[in-house]
Order: sequence, then structure tokens, then C-alpha cells
Amino acid sequence: MADKKNIKKPIAYPENTTVSMLAEAEVIYNYQPFYSNTISLLNNAKKGLSAKAALDFLSLSGFTQNEFQETFKTTVKTIQNHVIRKLNLDAALSEKLLKSFALYDRGTALFGSANNFHQWLHAPAYGLGNQLPFTLMDTITGMQLIEEELIRIEYGALA
Repeated sequence: MADKKNIKKPIAYPENTTVSMLAEAEVIYNYQPFYSNTISLLNNAKKGLSAKAALDFLSLSGFTQNEFQETFKTTVKTIQNHVIRKLNLDAALSEKLLKSFALYDRGTALFGSANNFHQWLHAPAYGLGNQLPFTLMDTITGMQLIEEELIRIEYGALA
């Protein structure tokens, strides 16, 4: 019986869903000024984001540690060490994170929640040659392709 108490199960209560969606919106809202336009994204990436941004994205996205490491080519342990030492991330990682936040912003608006968007990322996408969108997130070009697909879905141009 004691083992069953330690099993993490998703809670489906409406009030918890609302809290979760509010938390998602707050995380996204906090980073929107950093990627609101191309110049802002570029300048903030060059300055380097606080390492906490990577942990915020990990929390928002629902990525496993392995998915995070596969996408961002760094370990969660390294990010945690950067947070402890109050270090900023390099420009390339910062840019990738900002573009990822922007994707999650659009995907959350389109699919209703970060979890729904995360599920879409792991399903074959017709407009991406039936590839899993998640497998494209490790490059900036892949992220641009995902963004273009989200725009097509948003406007109903799926053919």
C-alpha cells in the first residue's frame, strides 16, 4: 500500500486544471517580452538568458530530462549548476529557448494547453512529412518548420 501513495498520477479536477493553465500562462507571459519581435529575441539571446529560464521551460513543456537534453544538447544537471552559480546561458542556447517559448506560446493558444501541444509534438504531422515535430526541435530550422505548420493549422490551410 505504501508504494501506491508514491505513484504520481495526473489529477483531473477542473480547479487543478485551471491552476495548471494559469501557471502555464504566467510562465509564457514572463518570457513574451524576450521574443515579442525578432530584434528583441536577438538582443536577449545575445545577452544570454538566466539559467532559470531553461528550468522554467522544462516545467512548462512537460519534456522529460532526456527530451530536454536531446533538444538543447545540455544536461539538466549543467543547467541546475548554472542556476546555483547564477550564470547566464550562451547565446545559442538562449535563442533556442526563446524560440521554444514562442512555439509553446503559439501551440498552447492553438491546442488549449501546454500538455496538448506536447502531445501534438509527439504525433506524426502531415505537413511535416509525417515526422514527429518534436524530432525537429533540436535545430532552429526545425523550429521554423514547426511554427509554419502551426500557422497552417491555425488558419486551416492543411493541404
